[in-house]
Amino acid sequence: MADKFSESLAAGDLQAFSDGVNFPRHIGIELLAADKDRVEGRLPVTKDLTNHLPNVHGGAIMSLADAMGAIGAHLNMPEGAAGTTTIESKTNFIKPAMQGDTLHAVATPLSVGRRLSVWQTEITRDDGKRVAVVTQTQIYL
Repeated sequence: MADKFSESLAAGDLQAFSDGVNFPRHIGIELLAADKDRVEGRLPVTKDLTNHLPNVHGGAIMSLADAMGAIGAHLNMPEGAAGTTTIESKTNFIKPAMQGDTLHAVATPLSVGRRLSVWQTEITRDDGKRVAVVTQTQIYL
C-alpha cells in the first residue's frame, strides 16, 4: 500500500519520513536508516527526557524502540493493510543512560507474517554498552 511515509522511505528521504511522525519527532528521535530487515535511529538524552537521577526515563527508551519497530512493520505491510499498531511490548532495562548520552537503536524482525510482525530493538549508549532490549509485536490493520 503506497502512502506518503512509504513513498518517502522508498525515495530514501528519511527526513521527510521522520517529519511526518509527530511524537517521535517531538521527543527528538532521528531516523538514520530503514529497510525491511533493519531500522536504525538515535535519541539524544536531553534534560526533558530524564528523571530525578538524572538518567533517561524508561518511557523515552520504550518510545525509541516502539518507533523503530513500527517503522520496520510499516515497511513490511502486506498488500491491502491500512497501517500497523503495537499490540504488545516487553522491555528489559540493562544499564542507565544519562543526560548528554545518545541512545542508539537497531531494530530487526524476529518474524514477519500476514497479520503480525515481531521486532527486537537493541538500544545502546555512546560507549556501546547495552541500555535495553525491547521486543514488540505489531498487528497489521
